[in-house]
Parts: sequence; structure tokens; C-alpha cells
Amino acid sequence: MSRRLFAAADQERAEAILSRMTLAQKVGQMTQAERMAATPADVRDYHLGSILSGGGSCPGDNTLADWVAMNDAYWAASMDAGPGRIPIPILYGVDAIHGNANVRGATVFPHNIGLGAAHDPDLIERVARVSAREILATGVEWTFAPTLAVVRNDRWGRTYESFSEDPEIVTAYAGRMVRGLQADLETDAVIACAKHWVGDGGTTDGVDQGDTAVSEAELERLHIAPYHAALASGVLTVMASYNSWNGEKCHGSRYLLTEVLKGKLGFEGLVISDWDGIDYLAPDYGDAVALAVNAGIDMFMVSAKWPEFITQLLRHVREGTVPVARIDDAVRRILLVKLAYGLFERPRPAERPWSCHASFGSPAHRAVAREAVRKSLVLLKNDRAMLPLSRGARILVAGKNADNRGHQCGGFTIAWQGTSGNEQVVGGTSIWEGIRAAAPGAFLSPDGAAAAPGRFDAAVVVIGEHPYAEGMGDLRRPDRPVQRGSQALPLGTTLSPYGDTLELAATHPEDLAVIRRIAEAGIPVVAVLVSGRPLVVNAELAAAAAFVAAWLPGSEGQGVADVLFGDYPFQGRLSFSWPRQAHGDANRGDPVADALFPYGFGMD
Repeated sequence: MSRRLFAAADQERAEAILSRMTLAQKVGQMTQAERMAATPADVRDYHLGSILSGGGSCPGDNTLADWVAMNDAYWAASMDAGPGRIPIPILYGVDAIHGNANVRGATVFPHNIGLGAAHDPDLIERVARVSAREILATGVEWTFAPTLAVVRNDRWGRTYESFSEDPEIVTAYAGRMVRGLQADLETDAVIACAKHWVGDGGTTDGVDQGDTAVSEAELERLHIAPYHAALASGVLTVMASYNSWNGEKCHGSRYLLTEVLKGKLGFEGLVISDWDGIDYLAPDYGDAVALAVNAGIDMFMVSAKWPEFITQLLRHVREGTVPVARIDDAVRRILLVKLAYGLFERPRPAERPWSCHASFGSPAHRAVAREAVRKSLVLLKNDRAMLPLSRGARILVAGKNADNRGHQCGGFTIAWQGTSGNEQVVGGTSIWEGIRAAAPGAFLSPDGAAAAPGRFDAAVVVIGEHPYAEGMGDLRRPDRPVQRGSQALPLGTTLSPYGDTLELAATHPEDLAVIRRIAEAGIPVVAVLVSGRPLVVNAELAAAAAFVAAWLPGSEGQGVADVLFGDYPFQGRLSFSWPRQAHGDANRGDPVADALFPYGFGMD
């Protein structure tokens, strides 16, 4: 059950504000627009309740000062007490899902799949505390995290956003992540958002925004279970999911949103839609608006066409197809979240204590991320005790992901789909830079062409995936279209998949070629896999003497070197079963789980 979120004084104050609001002001509070589609004047004139940045949407040169100045302007507009206005401070939201990785110079943590392998709830809370402070440094108050998906098919393009295929770890982390982000709602806290309600990780074939076809008992056991912990820790917001449950879109499900989440589980906070998530509920947009509001969504992430949303919702209230009581319930929840967070009392963003704070991207913050990298690494193979490496050894470093901070950070870093190279990820170290610092005699040859018999004692080959996000990360047939995700794309746009198989050698044959080129020169290979999911790597495993799953470690590649050279032991244990074959299912608890390495596996 949800804990009681709101004090009596806040409830009385919310009612007092609500009683003074016009219908237009109420509907404005229910509207969240993307920053590129709404100016401060729009916030003032339409009484908008929230603004967000989509992936890659940033002000100016993407500096802290740019962010704070932008938020300050929106705040000032929302607090204009001119004629016909009630000053209600705006909320600004971002997808800071592995640190505030939208911003240049941020501390970028491992994606959730790596944190899941660490099996360390205390670490998770510390990661969240650092994330909160780096979010606050930009003048932002709200992050759309944590993701509580329990992923049952690794082909899903959002697998890396999940801590585990099993609800046990996700549940253990959910409350700690919320506590770390929201703390006691003091000046160093942000508002958390548990997402995506519900069943996002259970879609058939792992297709993004697909259908989760399970019984209600199975939905509760696997997918609802982590929300109990988040609600018990006082999470203030919940985001609806793009997926369907047994054919019904979650964004339009009154049963899931109102009867289960708000009724049975007692959630008192606000429910927000995902990016334009209501667009797919009905062919007619006006019908979709009414369906979503009546289902129980309180705030609407409508990116660019927010004026049409406002027009349609006002029409529905006038015609009686959306009850005024439902509008009042939504706005009451929005006001209560703002009051509980103390938003009315907080100074403008330019004057807040954490804005432009010197701790952003600091060594102390990066030390927490580096620790998270160390604890996330899973050793899958270590023939002839290849690891740890000696600093005095002649080491060749190769592979396309060896010197690429963008690749090791993955999606939702600087841009929606992530970035490539080192230029955009300011600060931190690539895996190669970490190895070079630990062993100054190491030599970089990305394609392995420098390999020659007798020249090197060992090679570290960093292989794996490129960055991706949402449907563009799916592994599915091209004829299985997925609609646009969290990006400003026209309605009806379909996203091409990353590939169609979990087999790395089929999607990225260059990786196996580099490993074999070096191994054939008589140099034993330590393969380090950078990926957003477990992959079928049977050929790569066979060709390498040692094999490390590094997931998406984020900006602190030095943490990989810390473990390769034995400064710290391997501690990671698989929170996802490792597949043996590209089309086999491998989940803990399945009647038949064809796993090459079982859930919980990891060598010391």
C-alpha cells in the first residue's frame, strides 16, 4: 500500500487554491509541454503546470548556467500574479535515468542493468542521492525515474533500463531509489517518478510498446510487485506505460490507473502520461483525450500539440463527457505534489542553493559512479587465470568500444539515442583511458592490426553494441513496426530496430574478427562486452581466454580497469539469465530456461 503522502495543512491549502481556479487554469495545470514547443509566455498565458526536456533537448550550450537561466524564466512566468492569474510554480521534468546525463559534464552512472548486477541496495540509494544533486544543479525538480520494469525478453530495446528479469532485485531497489531521490523532500531532493505503469517489460517478443499478455495474477507477481516498495517509500508520481495489457492500452485503462493504482494500492500522488502516449488510444484525438482523462491520468505529457489538448479537454468538460470532479481530482493531486515538495516556498531557480553547484560532475560524485562500475562487472570466463592483469605486462587494447565514452554510456546520454565518441561526454574516462592510466605501457589498436606474435603478453578487446533507446533498440523483424517513442516525430512514424537477433556475431561481426585476429597471433584475449542486455556470444567466448560483462558502465571507464588489474575483486552477479541461443528463453523461474549462465552467476 502507498503511505500517506500529504499533510492535512497541504490538503487544506490545495483545496483553497483549487476553489479559486478557473477551468482554464485547471486544465493548464494538467498540461506538460516540451520546452521547444512552449515559451515562458505560454506558461503564463495558458497556466501550464509543467515543462519537460525530451531526449537531447537542452538550452543554449547545455551548461548548468543555461539550464538554470531557462528554468528561472519559466518559473518567473508561472509566478506572474497579473490579472486573471493564480501564481502556481511550475515543475520541470527530465529523463535523468542514470545520472543527469542530459547535461554536458554530468556524472553518468551505469545503466540500471549494471546496477542490478551489483546486488547492492545501499549503493543504489547513494547513486540516487548524487543524481538528485546533479539534477538540482540545473534548476530542475523532477526526474522520470526509477524505471521499475521487469524485463522478460532481452530483445526489448529498453532492457538496460531494468535492474533485473526478476522482481526480487527490482523490488529491493525501488524503495531505495525513491528514498535517494526524494530524501525528506528538503532542499537537496527531487521528485521521483516510478515508471512505466504497468507491464512494460513483459511484452510479447519484447516488442517496444507491445502487448503484455498475462493473467492478472502474473501481472501482480512480476510487474506490479516493485511498485509496492516505491509507493511505501512515498514516491510522488507514477508514469503510465506505452504498452497494453491483454489488448488494452495502459494509458486508457481505468481499471489499472484508477481502480488498481489509485484505489487498491492507495496511490495519492499524480499520474503522468508518457510522451504523447494518449495519441494511440483512439483515431480521433479528442476522443483519446477524454478516454485518458477519465481513465485516471492527471498530467499530460503532450509535447508539441498541447494547445490542441487544452482545447479538446475544455470542450469535453463543457459537453459533460469529462466530469468536473475528475478535473478537480487531477488538479488536486498536482497541487498536492507541488505543496509536498515545498515548491511554493522554494526560491526561484537562480537563487536555489544547489543551482550551478560546484559538486556537479565532481570527483566525489564520480567516485560513487566508479564504485558502481566496479561492482557491476560480471566475470563469465577466466581460463588460465588470465585475470587480474599485471600492470607490467605488455597489453594491447582493441575493439570499437575501447576508447568511446559515448558507447559505454549508451542511450539517454546527451541525446535520446545516445552519442558516439568522446567529445560529447565531458569528464570521466573511456575504458582505454582507464587502462592507460593503470598501465602506461598499454598500446591502443582499435582494429587489432598491431597484433604480432611475441609483441604483447595479453590483449583487452572491448566489444559490443552501439547506443540506442526505446524501439530503435529492439531486436525484431523489420516487419514488426513500432510507433515513435520519446521523441518529436510525426504521428505514425515507425522506428527501425537495432537488428533481428541476440547473436552478437550476426549483428556486429567486426567484434569476433578482431578477437580472432589477435588470438591467431598467439595473444590471449580478455573480451569486455559493452551492451545493454545479455547477448549470445558463444563464438566470442570460445575465442577469448577471459570474458567480462561490463553492461553500459557510464562515464567512469576507470572502474573497469580497477577490476581488470586486481585493485578490486569481481563482485557482479547476473541479474539476467544469459542466453545460450538467439531464440531461446532464459528467465529465472521459467519451467524451461535455456541459459548458458544462470541468473546469479558470476566468477570471483
